[in-house]
Amino acid sequence: MIRIGITGQTGFIGTHLSNYLNLLKGEVQLVPFEDRYFSERIDLESFVSKCDAIVHLAALNRHNDPQAIYDTNIGLVKLLIAALENTGSRPHILFSSSTQEERENIFGKSKREGRQLLSQWAERNGAPFTGMVIPNVFGPFGNPYYNSVVATFSHQLTHDEQPRVEVDAQLKLIYIGDLVQMIWHLIKNRVSEGEYKITPTDESKVTEILSLLQSFKDQYMENGIVPDLSDPFERNLFNTFVCYIDHSKFFPFKLRLNTDERGSFVETVKLNSGGQISFSTTKPGITRGNHFHTRKAERFAVIKGKARIQLRRIGTDKITNSELNGNEPAFVDMPVWHTHNITNIGSEDLYTIFWISEFFDPGDPDTFFEKV
Repeated sequence: MIRIGITGQTGFIGTHLSNYLNLLKGEVQLVPFEDRYFSERIDLESFVSKCDAIVHLAALNRHNDPQAIYDTNIGLVKLLIAALENTGSRPHILFSSSTQEERENIFGKSKREGRQLLSQWAERNGAPFTGMVIPNVFGPFGNPYYNSVVATFSHQLTHDEQPRVEVDAQLKLIYIGDLVQMIWHLIKNRVSEGEYKITPTDESKVTEILSLLQSFKDQYMENGIVPDLSDPFERNLFNTFVCYIDHSKFFPFKLRLNTDERGSFVETVKLNSGGQISFSTTKPGITRGNHFHTRKAERFAVIKGKARIQLRRIGTDKITNSELNGNEPAFVDMPVWHTHNITNIGSEDLYTIFWISEFFDPGDPDTFFEKV
């Protein structure tokens, strides 16, 4: 069991790291930390003496007075070192620095010098130390106008504000989920390195990020279409974007209910990477379908009631019959160039989920009617 303390535990990275480590039951015990400990010497010394590892995240990123950033960040490091020395504690210290170290700004200077101070403490005391140099971090729950441009743009787009690109920089990025797993790896393996550069998982220009986020708003918020999530970066960006939506106002998202003498039909999910999922009810004795596709793959899944699904390859006479019962949910896939239908052969409404590899385009439906 590794006892881990996190300064800045309620911040962006601290929140995600705490949540992740709490999942590692039996391996990790989180030592509680409160921001006030830095002004209460006894509490801070008690905290450090209980830890096998301390992830020092507490810092000031932005302030109207640049000197306040430097003084705060260096001051926190010195308070931590004093507590360690007063108690004779030698836990594994992991310090969160930034690639801003490479730039001549006051935040980067405070991070570089803070990392060096802790590295010197570790050398004097024979303690393990990892000076993490972290690229731009993005992910859910970041504070807009503070943590990242992704957080700011996502907040603005989901609240009908218009983002502006001040500098179209090329950003080296890491998703928060990847970062916290890396931090756990460093703790678990007691990696000790004065300057440990965290490898970015992605790289993108600011305008490219904004374009993707704008497309999420256009597709998802305006039309209920889930974008292509096959690329990990775009999936992580989308998951970040969604968390800034005001769910109490946006949901429930109304679906269009289509009804006729046969029953009802609702398009439930549209996926740019995976087509369309629909739900339908069919009244007893009613048949749907009697058509085929030349490029679309399709699946019928019966979840309630009794159904007969028929298929016939175009140009042949052989009919394949399958009977399904919602008591034992099952599906049948429709090959291309096979006309097919589904009939409710029970005495109650038939509930069916349909998936098809493209969502319906009236201008190019790829649907050709021919009776099975």
